[in-house]
Amino acid sequence: MEQANKFPTEMVELPSRGLVYPEDSPLRSGKVEMKYMTAREEDILTNQNYIKQGIVLDKLLKSLIVSKIDYDDLIIGDKNAILVAARILGYGKDYVFKYKGEDVTVDLSECPLRYIDEESLTVGVNEFTYTLPSTGTIISYKILTNKDERVIQAEINGLKKLDKNSSSELSTRLKYAIQSVNGDTDKKTIRDFVDNYFLARDSRAFRDHLTKTQPDVIMEATVETSDGTEEGVNVPVTANFFWPDF
Repeated sequence: MEQANKFPTEMVELPSRGLVYPEDSPLRSGKVEMKYMTAREEDILTNQNYIKQGIVLDKLLKSLIVSKIDYDDLIIGDKNAILVAARILGYGKDYVFKYKGEDVTVDLSECPLRYIDEESLTVGVNEFTYTLPSTGTIISYKILTNKDERVIQAEINGLKKLDKNSSSELSTRLKYAIQSVNGDTDKKTIRDFVDNYFLARDSRAFRDHLTKTQPDVIMEATVETSDGTEEGVNVPVTANFFWPDF
């Protein structure tokens, strides 16, 4: 912690270990320095304008991060790790949520990180390859960043304005994640491939591959119900994740 800081900070480890970022990026260190939440951050959490725009958590994290990084450069798994760390630093590690109609508590500090597979990457390059099992098509893809997520959401919102019944989130995300198809990097080719040639079984296999390999926080835990039964659950990020008193 720098002596100039007048507030306590913690170093948060990133599941990517910083290996997907360029050498000159501050994120390459694999860690981000964060400060503890104060009343100022609680003002952000209750800002109705931010909540309506869906940007309240981004505003919160930007306020808490001390490291001089470009927030938009963060890949989503690293951002999730910072989000969980912010909750722990702000309100503690115990998180209460409803499961089968009753309150259960998990220790967020026990949610492990899924680290990036160092053997599958070129250090400093956010691009990977995958061979689709049914067709043998070779695609390259990137791990989506916060900037990508904003652009994707804007495109989805635009499509919904044209068609209120539109449900294009899955295909839109694939179009931004995939960087080439059999070596062809043309964006039009990629979009045409996703819309017309990406078989459902290959799409599912690719998404399963992403779930298993992308660096992230594994939001899974064992909870004990009122009858003493222990069950493994996926930890939901509900409304009280940052509002534990509501």
